[in-house]
Amino acid sequence: MKTFHWCSLGAASSMVVVLFGVAWLMPTPSGTSVARASFPTKAYVSESQRRDAVRAARAVARAALARTSELAAQTDELADMETASGPLDGGLDYDLDAVFQGDVSVPRLSLVSLPGDLRAIRETSQRKTLFFKSVLPLVLQVNEQIVEDRQRLWDLHAQLKTGSKLVALDRLWLAVMAERYGTKRGDIEAVLDRHDVVPPSLALAQAATESAWGTSRFVREGNAMFGEWTFTKKQKGIVPKERLTGKSHRVRAFDTLYESVLSYVTNLNKHNAYKEYRAMRSQMRINGQAVDGMVLAGALHRYSERGAAYVSELRSIISGNDLDLLDTAQLSSDGKFEPLS
Repeated sequence: MKTFHWCSLGAASSMVVVLFGVAWLMPTPSGTSVARASFPTKAYVSESQRRDAVRAARAVARAALARTSELAAQTDELADMETASGPLDGGLDYDLDAVFQGDVSVPRLSLVSLPGDLRAIRETSQRKTLFFKSVLPLVLQVNEQIVEDRQRLWDLHAQLKTGSKLVALDRLWLAVMAERYGTKRGDIEAVLDRHDVVPPSLALAQAATESAWGTSRFVREGNAMFGEWTFTKKQKGIVPKERLTGKSHRVRAFDTLYESVLSYVTNLNKHNAYKEYRAMRSQMRINGQAVDGMVLAGALHRYSERGAAYVSELRSIISGNDLDLLDTAQLSSDGKFEPLS
């Protein structure tokens, strides 16, 4: 337990001792006090009143002692949590404010699951910061690979335009990409329309609302950050407690947070429900605009049964937390990803 906590506990205990002392040492009055000069006459205190006062003092002391024990237990619980799984921030000690300002890059950290129990953090701003710091490196990691893939696609597209023949490895890779997105083989432009980044502002907003800021049962039990459904037994899933009779869907579970983020991005880039989203993003590319999370949120009304209300919530999270400033965030150029348990 930290020194501050010991001091707090000691101070509270001292107050309890004082209350007991006052209760026990209060003298029994033997009569009335005689008034002197212009001072007012003291009120007479009966034996029954004295006993009531003692009982009240003891009740206050017992309540204070119980509260002190409760606080001590909570402090010990948090201390045990830190000892068992490291600090509650999971080692994510980089300066998020500096990232918002564009002064520093994001370290290459990758968490298997969210740190500690976010529900134990009562300060809302602290809980949000830890959540963003945990998820942002994962989103940037997925986007970084997509950017590399897109550069390779453009290079192969240029080779084909000049009549050059692609090597066997490149032809195989293009076939895999076409299969992934259901496009015709050799149609690189169709793949480029689908295989594109998701703005960090949008990904973080969806992660926040879908996982209740990292506190939902699904993200705690199965790293299900984005509430994706699955209907196949081949994929791991968690049965919702409120699932209606006759329904068979489960919330898809993942071994790591990274797998959840990757699946979410692939889902937006592939599922027919998000054609409008992809078309809007492609138009931004054609117009030479930055991929804007706030604007693209408007095309995700089919992601949730809440429709327009869901879009409104996403935009509120983006604007209320200045997440658009993270759309230009970059991963550190030094080193490989460092996994954090």
